[in-house]
Amino acid sequence: MFERSRKGENALLVQPYSGPAEPELLEEFAELARSAGARVVGSATAKITRPHPAHYIGTGKLDEVKMLCEATGADLVLVNQALSPVQERNLEKALSRRVVDRTGLILDIFAQRATSHEGKLQVELAQLKHMATRLVRGWTHLERQRGGGIGLRGPGETQLETDRRLLQKRVEQLEKRLEKVEVQRGQMRRARLRNELPRVALVGYTNAGKSTLFNAATQSGVYVADQLFATLDPTVRRVEGLACGPLVLADTVGFVRDLPHELVAAFRSTLSEARDADLLLHVVDAADPLREERIAQVDAVLAEIGAGELPQLRVFNKIDLLKETAPRRECPAEGVEKVWLSARSGAGLDLLRTAIAQRFVAARASGELRLTPVQARLRARLHALGAIREECADEHGWRLRIDLSRAQAEQLSREKDGAALEPLLAAPAAPTYNP
Repeated sequence: MFERSRKGENALLVQPYSGPAEPELLEEFAELARSAGARVVGSATAKITRPHPAHYIGTGKLDEVKMLCEATGADLVLVNQALSPVQERNLEKALSRRVVDRTGLILDIFAQRATSHEGKLQVELAQLKHMATRLVRGWTHLERQRGGGIGLRGPGETQLETDRRLLQKRVEQLEKRLEKVEVQRGQMRRARLRNELPRVALVGYTNAGKSTLFNAATQSGVYVADQLFATLDPTVRRVEGLACGPLVLADTVGFVRDLPHELVAAFRSTLSEARDADLLLHVVDAADPLREERIAQVDAVLAEIGAGELPQLRVFNKIDLLKETAPRRECPAEGVEKVWLSARSGAGLDLLRTAIAQRFVAARASGELRLTPVQARLRARLHALGAIREECADEHGWRLRIDLSRAQAEQLSREKDGAALEPLLAAPAAPTYNP
């Protein structure tokens, strides 16, 4: 039996493909491997017409990969494909080396990068769920029967059954702890809702420059590095100085092609920062030749988490890497508004601030309101929403200057005494674009 190696830093990459070869897929996979700390010593491509049920790749390609491993000194084989447990185990036996598929590699990167308590719990949960189907691997001790000694004779259970039971118990514990964390995060989001600060979330393909843009917009010090998944844990900051008033900006985990479903499920509370936002800033690497494909992949993940219908503002970052590209705004008659900028140099950030402010000014109702004592209930509701900016009282009641979202104003207008808000709602909305 093959005893699974614990070593593995010199990696040989295997890139399966079914249609035309796509070198950029191998380049991204190599970047993922380096982000995990591996040293890429070689690579091989494998055309797959029909996946081999035992090894995914054919037997001829398997022999070629084994010879490459011996020639390059690779002690780890990374396959850019989600493998079944049987395929992964068979590959390890045939190659006498540790084999990790795309899902396992991304999980390993996430395990290294998670820093918050919530992030660590989410990664561990995703890893355990991935591991649950892979306990029958190459470890010979897993099939040994307990019992046989004095006081231990009897049916007993295999070590594999014990490991499965303990793993399932740990999964249940993590799910309960994450439920509590999600409740706490939900309470924080509800507090922001009560204050009615507009919520903006940065989303985009990993390494598009979201954290750099976040730091530039909020004057924060979020960790930034030129690598995939440099930051995992969501960071939320208040942004001041906009024409629409203060808002909350959230930096979320970067997306990637074929993001493992285990991570989408485990990071549901992190991704909810995007799902619950009023506006998504979809950050795109303007210098990436595959940017249109990346945009489609991010939109697919957003649809998967229930954020596909949210309003977007597309931010084309890193224009400093392009020749003769100046900061600008584009607002087509149909489609998503675009802002071209460089978060690193700061060029175009003023255009982004203006675009965001105009979005929220158009979605707000503000002005002066006169309420009589019999309308005290409406005044209390406005206070609860944090909508009152100034207030003065006299013998006739209250004179208020209010500012709240049009959606909230429309809801209040349908309640008792809500007709007092109708003049504010009748005012024309501010334009959303003014180049």
